[in-house]
Amino acid sequence: MKKLLDFGRKALFYVRVLSGYEERRIRSYRLNLEKRLRLAQEKKIAVTKVPEQIMLSEVRRMVQEMQNLNKQLEDMENDINEYFKPIDKEVETLMNLQMEKDKATAEMMGSMYKQALLEKAETQAKDVDGDNQAKMETMSAMFKQALLQKAEAEVVAEVKNPLKQIK
Repeated sequence: MKKLLDFGRKALFYVRVLSGYEERRIRSYRLNLEKRLRLAQEKKIAVTKVPEQIMLSEVRRMVQEMQNLNKQLEDMENDINEYFKPIDKEVETLMNLQMEKDKATAEMMGSMYKQALLEKAETQAKDVDGDNQAKMETMSAMFKQALLQKAEAEVVAEVKNPLKQIK
């Protein structure tokens, strides 16, 4: 019986080979193997790209976080500027008042300086003898004029640069 079964199997195999069934089955098996091999290679390539994609996504995430932090810093800076704006206006007003006060003081000092120079010139003129009185009066007038011009130049310089006095 065993021989009969073996003969039947061989006969069926020959029938399948002659009909082309075995060939189609072998081709199908080979195509299936090639397809599985191609898919495995694609997965391998995808796996090698995954670390790159992970790094790129991580870099993108970090850049996004940095941009958010920069925006928060800018918003905070704007808020601080808005908070100190009234204080800055008050400081500016106080500085303007101080500058005006210093300017007025400088003008007053200049006029006092002029007056002192005039008095000094007059006392020097009185000290001179009477016979040279005409010459001295002329010289005194010239001296007064020069002193007045010098005092005016100093006052103008102080008014133009009031920060020098503050320092």
